[in-house]
Amino acid sequence: MSSLTVLAPGPLATIQDLGRPGQAALGITASGACDRAAYALANRLVGNPAGTAAIEVTFGGLELHADSDLTIAITGAPCTGVPLNAPAHLEPGQVLRLGPPRTGLRSYVAVRGGLDVPPVLGSRSTDLLSGLGPAPLSSGQTLQVGKVVDPMPGVDLAPVADPRGDEVTIRVTPGPRRDWFTDAGWKALITQTYNVSSNSNRVGVRLDGEPLERARTGELASEGMARGAIQIPPSGTPVIFLADHPVTGGYPVIAYVTEADLDACAQLRPGQPVRLIS
Repeated sequence: MSSLTVLAPGPLATIQDLGRPGQAALGITASGACDRAAYALANRLVGNPAGTAAIEVTFGGLELHADSDLTIAITGAPCTGVPLNAPAHLEPGQVLRLGPPRTGLRSYVAVRGGLDVPPVLGSRSTDLLSGLGPAPLSSGQTLQVGKVVDPMPGVDLAPVADPRGDEVTIRVTPGPRRDWFTDAGWKALITQTYNVSSNSNRVGVRLDGEPLERARTGELASEGMARGAIQIPPSGTPVIFLADHPVTGGYPVIAYVTEADLDACAQLRPGQPVRLIS
């Protein structure tokens, strides 16, 4: 069986697929790849079926040793030193090193045949909040590669744009607790320029800015949360929930990110300016 060995995981590298949707009633969030479009493209470029397990890399640094002939594709944040958005061949003994990305935060490495790790509750995804799925990758770890199923697509290069490195605009719609904030609070949400906090991860993107004015100050009973929900904790500044978000939360959700802009949220870097618009 084909395999590869992790020489260095970088800041964070996890195995991800499409996650565990439909199990929120059991207290299990969907998890899965943060940038779903980039993840899906990587698999398509090497002829993998949708939902095949791949590696999600946070800010480069991943080093992989090919133990056998492998075909790979790297998408998402454009890491230096490796081929991007195109299938590439690795010979036995070759080492793949992902440098820091020029823009964006998360890159995806798909291997033809997929990563054959044991599924947990129907998914091979690492959920950092609950601890479900395989542990984050570590140095010296060997990953088995699954069997090839589909033919190669015959694509030499996918013409996709890199994630933005300057100010990013994210479209939002009012959430179920919009009325917990004054009109001035809503206006502040959609007019000010935020900066991405360094206290961000796969659970959510925290934004630094001016606190939002609330119309209500009481306690809110915990209610269901979804990917893309914008929750306002006591700090008064937004948190955009990503793939590993909690199933429930007790802070008001003022808005939701539109579906088309969710993948862009997964590529936001600490310090990057962000505007939310309606």
